Amino acid sequence: MAQHNELGKEGEKQAVYFLKSKGFVILETNWRHEKEEVDIIAKEGNELVIVEVKTRSTDYFGDPEEAVTPSKARRLIHAAEAYIELSGLDMDVRFDVVSIIMRKDKTTIDHIGDAFFASDFPEYE
Repeated sequence: MAQHNELGKEGEKQAVYFLKSKGFVILETNWRHEKEEVDIIAKEGNELVIVEVKTRSTDYFGDPEEAVTPSKARRLIHAAEAYIELSGLDMDVRFDVVSIIMRKDKTTIDHIGDAFFASDFPEYE
């Protein structure tokens, strides 16, 4: 496995531990529907939380969360709609990003709640 893939998988594990420590209930990891993949699907209170995890070894080229592009956000929204339909859930949905920088000497985790909204994309209103 390529080093960046290993880093990403380790970041996702760290994000799961982090979210659990904050009281989130993890429902799914690496959930797939068609071409979309959601890193983490969780519940916090009465909200369904769709979480994208971005992990880097440095912030030299910018913060990891900056890699969540509008097209990635659209794919996550589409996947969330599919998950809700397939699971029969009736909950409010929130889109979060967990940004992780894993340096050799220190790991930094930043949880960005409400990182974007479906209403930011007219086709999902």
